Amino acid sequence: MDVPGYAAPTATSPLEPFQVPRRDVGPRDVAIDIAFCGICHSDIHQARHEWSTNSIFPMVPGHEIAGTVSAVGSEVTGFKVGDRVGVGCNVGSCGTCENCRQGEQSYCTEHIAATYNGYEMDRETPTYGGYSTHIVVTEEWVFRLPDSISLEAAAPLLCAGITCYQPLAEFGAGPGTKVGVVGLGGLGHMAVKLAAAMGAEVTLISHSPHKEEDGYRLGASRFLLSSDKEQMKSANGSLDLIINTASSQTKLDNYMKLLKFDGTMALVGLPENDVSVSAFTLGAQRRRLTVTNNGGIPQTQEMLDFCGEHGIGSDVEVIGFDKVNEAWERVVASDVKYRFVLDTATLSG
Repeated sequence: MDVPGYAAPTATSPLEPFQVPRRDVGPRDVAIDIAFCGICHSDIHQARHEWSTNSIFPMVPGHEIAGTVSAVGSEVTGFKVGDRVGVGCNVGSCGTCENCRQGEQSYCTEHIAATYNGYEMDRETPTYGGYSTHIVVTEEWVFRLPDSISLEAAAPLLCAGITCYQPLAEFGAGPGTKVGVVGLGGLGHMAVKLAAAMGAEVTLISHSPHKEEDGYRLGASRFLLSSDKEQMKSANGSLDLIINTASSQTKLDNYMKLLKFDGTMALVGLPENDVSVSAFTLGAQRRRLTVTNNGGIPQTQEMLDFCGEHGIGSDVEVIGFDKVNEAWERVVASDVKYRFVLDTATLSG
């Protein structure tokens, strides 16, 4: 069936209405009525062909999907019609490589089907994302959303939430640890909330003085103005872990120096250009620099359950599809607190 949505026809065109092809519901499939879809900066990067990955047009972006089950296949056991569910960055992986067998499907070494701008597991059929009214997804890639979080606030958890949760969980954020978060945008505000809920002492690091008040509101207990050289220098060696959400930052030495011995910085903002850091800065205190992907299936559900227990949702601004192109420009200008979410009720057939 074809359903209403929005697509980028080319890398230089604005989004426009588009009839999105969806497959019939197979035995292992779940059909979802999409209620809300978050706008991730990666939607813009890919639709404008700003990353080195190939862009497939027409492109229907969107991998922060929240809605309700409208139909299930004959072999589906985990979901029923009416369940509140979400879909994240991927909708398929090989399932047999070592990483998949360990529950790290987002690091599949054979083929991973991205929710959009990718290919289904047949490696031929393009995938189309959540800027639409409906989607059909294989059961294992559908996630149960907690009842304690509204669908609009839950949608960004499927990317922004898991993207920040993974390094926090993997590198031991919790009571007694000191976590720095660079940037307070769609990713950064989730990193602050999650790290604080895990029991870590959180430092917000930003070049914008006006972010300080919001940082405290979201759970930070300390603020560092990154443009203040004396402040930054005085904080050297104070952090165990840094979640760096800045997508435009390429020179990392001053931030790496904030780490203690054996500290780790995880990049989650994916800068367009190569980043640089001195080997001496790393070697001086055996510091580590890493980049993490979005999480696998088990960890994504773990994150959603954690957010449900702690009442953590994204701070969102809900908009209609008639405002999507304007919203993209505002995302580029960092003019949103903190995630735009598209309301599919504003789409017409």
